[in-house]
Amino acid sequence: MTRIAVVNDDTVFLEMMAAVLEEQKYEVKLCREADNAFQELRADLPDLIILDIRMKTPESGWNLLELLTLDRETHHVPLIVCSAALRDLRAHEEWLNAHGIQVLPKPFDIDELYACVERSLRP
Repeated sequence: MTRIAVVNDDTVFLEMMAAVLEEQKYEVKLCREADNAFQELRADLPDLIILDIRMKTPESGWNLLELLTLDRETHHVPLIVCSAALRDLRAHEEWLNAHGIQVLPKPFDIDELYACVERSLRP
């Protein structure tokens, strides 16, 4: 079963993501804090990570994203940045593209989420 980790500090968003992804038969791991997420993800590597970039601080998601792309254990795991911080996403668009990171701006509809997940999981 494909395992997807969702990192976000919004409990309601996490619960919604778990429900819609589990409906598609994905196994879902939820991480509520960016501070502990890196160790959790590294210890139990998922097949895909969906990450918000704006959490406790404006930098916390970006810091986690950078750690995930630099670490030899996690750099191969596909990433989707899912955020409403559109200005930040545009400012980092070149870097995200260079690292093959999919972007899913909030708000999104469920079909957009599913399509983004499928694209990210393709070899």
